[in-house]
Amino acid sequence: MRKSRPRIEDVRSVHAHGWDPLGVTPDGRGGANVALWADGAEAVDLCVFPDDGSEHRIRLSERLFSVFYDHVPDLPVGSRYGFRVHGPWNPAAGQRWNASKLLLDPYARAIDGHLTLHESIFGHVGTDDLARNDLDSAAYVPRSVVVAPDDFDWGADTQPRTPWGETVIYEAHVRGLTMRHPRIPARLRGTYAGIAHPAIIDHLHSLGVTAIELMPVHHFVDEVHLLELGLTDYWGYNSIGYFAPHAAYSASGSRGQQVREFKQMVKDLHAAGLEVILDVVYNHTAEGSELGPTLSFRGIDNDDYYRLREGGRAYADYTGCGNTLDVSRPHVLQLVMDSLRAWVTEMHVDGFRFDLASALARSFHDVDMLGNFMTTIQQDPVLRRVKLIAEPWDVGPGGYQVGEFPPLWTEWNGKYRDCIRDFWRGHGGIGEVGWRLTGSADLYASEGRRPYASINFITAHDGFTMQDLVAYEHKHNEANLEGNRDGTDDNRSANYGCEGPTDDPAINALRERQVRNLMTTLLLSTGVPMIAAGDELGKSQGGNNNAYCQDNEISWLDWSLDERRSALLGFVRDVARIRREHAAFRQRYFFDGRPMHDGGPKDLAWIDADGHELPDEAWGDPARHTLGMYIAGSTPSGAGARTSGHASGDSFLVVLHAGGWEQSFVLPGRPYALAYRRVIDTVTGQAQESGADEASGSAIALAPFSMVVLRALR
Repeated sequence: MRKSRPRIEDVRSVHAHGWDPLGVTPDGRGGANVALWADGAEAVDLCVFPDDGSEHRIRLSERLFSVFYDHVPDLPVGSRYGFRVHGPWNPAAGQRWNASKLLLDPYARAIDGHLTLHESIFGHVGTDDLARNDLDSAAYVPRSVVVAPDDFDWGADTQPRTPWGETVIYEAHVRGLTMRHPRIPARLRGTYAGIAHPAIIDHLHSLGVTAIELMPVHHFVDEVHLLELGLTDYWGYNSIGYFAPHAAYSASGSRGQQVREFKQMVKDLHAAGLEVILDVVYNHTAEGSELGPTLSFRGIDNDDYYRLREGGRAYADYTGCGNTLDVSRPHVLQLVMDSLRAWVTEMHVDGFRFDLASALARSFHDVDMLGNFMTTIQQDPVLRRVKLIAEPWDVGPGGYQVGEFPPLWTEWNGKYRDCIRDFWRGHGGIGEVGWRLTGSADLYASEGRRPYASINFITAHDGFTMQDLVAYEHKHNEANLEGNRDGTDDNRSANYGCEGPTDDPAINALRERQVRNLMTTLLLSTGVPMIAAGDELGKSQGGNNNAYCQDNEISWLDWSLDERRSALLGFVRDVARIRREHAAFRQRYFFDGRPMHDGGPKDLAWIDADGHELPDEAWGDPARHTLGMYIAGSTPSGAGARTSGHASGDSFLVVLHAGGWEQSFVLPGRPYALAYRRVIDTVTGQAQESGADEASGSAIALAPFSMVVLRALR
């Protein structure tokens, strides 16, 4: 049974009473309007915390549409505050009101302080979630901060609006990217200001990156089990403040200064032509399961904010994190939409990557692409114009939804990741490789979607780094203090004869070549490439594939480059430049396998090792590990064509060999080309046009596990 509703007042008096907007809104005169939606609650106290350590409680006197509100004449910008919400304690029915718990404002624009492990932070007694814990939590939880609206000078800030077809994404962590960079001043390392430092911008430009995707920057707290282990939540997938930049990433302060610093970061990155995409976690909150801490939503309106089961006592968990936010509820959906719009309109960000997006698309228990969340995004005039990226799965039944999200959305293509990893370690033959190299038309061609619907990635924050992918066959997560039980066992990796570091020069040479193979494949595949920060530097986490709690040198990028790592960085930069200069690697439409003009080659042709087109039956042969891909440019280049500069019409032959033996490959003749010139060779680590032209009909020798890219000459 739903809770009883309060009497509805005269709607004409709504705006006079200040129930909208929600949160704390300064009035410009030292006071503020305060509004909290708490359906079913009996009363709400605003709790203000002056710097002398005292607490002042103010009962919100007005109530309309389940919103408790009031005007507080003395509540200046920078004030710290929270709420205490009164109501029945009946966990078996989903009701967990407990006024002894200080609660964060769901609409707080800034948050100050940390979560401290103490028995008072839990709403229940011990391990029994039915018995209420009346210990006061105020001393052990963070507090909301009053922030002045519209106090930042954006000047001539303009969002780059890079077309999807030109986009290259760099996934990074605010601390991990900057903590060890020698050019960044020590006081700025690990901060928003550090991200905007010229050293980082120069590095991103050198890689051809157009957008930095920041791992969670919504304010988050450490998970309880990590506090018990003496560890911290490094990744940040434990959000509790959906409007507030994470305070610990601020070099300037946590009483609202973090908001200004974040805005300045965005402004500086925009000035450099770089977009800012946020990894956002709206699928669950930091309050965890029914045994977790009471920090905000649970104590405001538990059975509306969360998906419940077992009559309301326990949480439905589609996220693996203890709870699932119920965005099918109107006011919860409003919270998420208000948050997203605020980050676009107030903070000027350019897009979002939605963590476990399938959980957001669930209606009742099933994933529904026509449900409330998806349709609301679709019609929103602000959000439908920014970049929308889905992590298209969750841990619930039917949660794997790669290829199923509607137009406007792009997706982390998990099938691309798995396929390319398997191919380069020599498992499964060429199989689905053709689909993945060319934009995954089998997944995205329907409903008018384009190749850029596929966010291609081989590694991300979660799992092995690219260096560890070729050095470890098993996870090594002992530093996480969970007995190496955490993290996936499905790594699709290979160590080539030794687990971890080795002095064997042959193994090291092969590993370096495999990293070049993987990075070249990623950057030259049709779709949107996403580089995981540090892969271009040969970053290793020592085999830890779940470094979510390692806020240390396991996770931080090491910028002190030796000869090997410097060579890798130079190679990646060159391959990225080749992608940027040649439209053949940035297809806006799917290939159709037909000649582009009479007598010319097909726009895409698959070439066998004998120089002829690949027979259809070859795709299902698990023993095949060699594949040629001819991509026709709009204007074939002549033998005397320039060898540098922009040459967007060139055609290319990409040859991949994932076998552990040397392989001969015949270069195809007419109508493809008369000769070829090497552009990339992963054996030599060369990514510049070099060497003598090689005639069609001649055979080239492919080393074990190698890749060659050749420009076609006519």
